[in-house]
Amino acid sequence: MASLLQGSCSSTRPAIHSLGVSSDGDTSRSISFSSQLNNLCFKSLEKRFHVKRLRMGTLVRAESISKQVEVDISLSPRVNSVKPSKTIAVTDLATALVQAGVPVIRLAAGEPDFDTPTVVAEAGINAIREGYTRYTPNAGTLELRTAICHKLKEENGLTYTPDQILVSNGAKQSVLQAVLAVCSPGDEVIIPGPFYVSYPEMARLADATPVILPTLISNNFRLDPEVLKSTISEKSRVLILCSPSNPTGSVYPKKLLEEIADIVAKHPRLLVIADEIYEHIIYAPAIHTSFASLPGMWERTLTVNGFSKTFAMTGWRLGYLAGPKHFVAACGKIQSQVTSGASSISQKAGVAALGLGYRGGEAVAKMVKAFEERRDFLVESFRELGGVKISEPQGAFYLFLDFSSYYGAEAEGYGIIKDSESLCKYLLDKAQVALVPGDAFGDDKCIRISYAASMSNLQAAMERIKGAIVHLKATVPA
Repeated sequence: MASLLQGSCSSTRPAIHSLGVSSDGDTSRSISFSSQLNNLCFKSLEKRFHVKRLRMGTLVRAESISKQVEVDISLSPRVNSVKPSKTIAVTDLATALVQAGVPVIRLAAGEPDFDTPTVVAEAGINAIREGYTRYTPNAGTLELRTAICHKLKEENGLTYTPDQILVSNGAKQSVLQAVLAVCSPGDEVIIPGPFYVSYPEMARLADATPVILPTLISNNFRLDPEVLKSTISEKSRVLILCSPSNPTGSVYPKKLLEEIADIVAKHPRLLVIADEIYEHIIYAPAIHTSFASLPGMWERTLTVNGFSKTFAMTGWRLGYLAGPKHFVAACGKIQSQVTSGASSISQKAGVAALGLGYRGGEAVAKMVKAFEERRDFLVESFRELGGVKISEPQGAFYLFLDFSSYYGAEAEGYGIIKDSESLCKYLLDKAQVALVPGDAFGDDKCIRISYAASMSNLQAAMERIKGAIVHLKATVPA
C-alpha cells in the first residue's frame, strides 16, 4: 500500500482525497467502510502497463481488438451471497489513512500488539537457515501434530492421536473446512449472536443456512439453552460455539456448557464446532472448558484452535482442528485441494510455541496480564462516560458496548447518528479512532473495540472518544 501511495502515483495528495481526507490532513465527511482502496493509483498503473503493451507489438494488439467479444463477467451465486468482512474493510481503511498521514488510532483489528515470543521467532528463523522450506505432509508435520496432542491432553483433558489433527493456515481456515466437510445444501448452521463475522458467510459458502440465535447483554451475551432447544430442527447440522467470544469477550461456564451438551446429545445429526482460539486469553475467575471434554461430546465435536492470538503469531498463519478421524480426514481432503498444508517454517515455530510451557508459560501470562489491565481501564472509562451498557468481558481482548442510547442524536455537520455504522463513521471522522460497527457481528446496538493495543494508545483513544461523544450528549432525545 505504501508503494502504491508513494511510488506509483504522481503525488500522495490525490490518494489522500480518494480516501476522504482533506489536503490539510483532516478527515472529511466522505469516509466510508465500503472498500475505497481498489481505485488507488490505478490510472498511473495503467499508464505504466500500457507502455509495456505498446512494446509487445501493434499487430498483436490490432488483431486482439478485431476479435474482441463481450466477456461474461457474472459471478457464482455462492459468491454473490457472501458479504465482505467489515472488520477487514475498516482495518484496511484505517491503515490507509495512517499511511496517508492521518493520525488514526486503530482499535478495529483483533491482533495482539506484542511481538511473537523470541524463542518462537528464532525457531522460524532457524528453520529458514537450515533449509526447512519445503512442503510438509498435508495434515502437518508429525512433530507438530504430536505436540498438539500433548497440549490438548495436558491443558484441555482431550485425548487425540496425530491422525486426528489437521494443521491449517489459521483457525479461520479450519472452521471453514469443517463447515464445508459436514454441511449439505439446505442444512442449518446454528450461530449464537453476536457472532464472529465470518461464521454466517462460511455457512453460505457451504450452501447451508445460518440460523442466528440472539443473546442479551444482560446475560453476558451467552446462549440461552431454552432458545437453542426450541430452534433445533431436522435441518440442524452444526452449532458453532466460540468461547471466549469474539466479539463480546464472554466465557461459557462449565455448567452452561453442560446444559447445552444435554440438548445436543438428543439430536444425532447435530455436530458442534468449538472455536477455542482465545482459550488462554481469559481473566480470573473465569475458567475455560473445552466442549469436547464433556460427556458424550468428543464424538461430535470439532475443536478449532491456533497460534495467532495466544502467541501473537497472526502473520504466521497457523491453526489446527482436532476431532474424530472420519471428520478430520474429510477436512484434510478439502485442504489437499486448496492449500496443500501450512507453512513448514510456521510449523517449526508452532512446535516452539507449544514448548513454552503450560498455557504458554510466562510469555503468554505477561500478555494476558497486560490485556486485563487494558480491559479494566476501558471498562472504568466507559462507565464514567455514561449512556453506555457494558458486559464486562471475561476473555479475549474486545469490548462490545451498547451505544444505542446515542442513536437519534444529531452531530453538527454529520447528520443523525442512526446506527452502529454511522456512529463508527462519526468516531473515525471526528475522533480519528477506528472501531467496528456492531451490525457486522449481528447486533446493531453495539460497537466493538479491540484493546489489543498499547495502554498509551487506549488512553489517547478514550480522550478522543469522550470529546466526540460530548457533542452527541446534548442532542440525545430524552
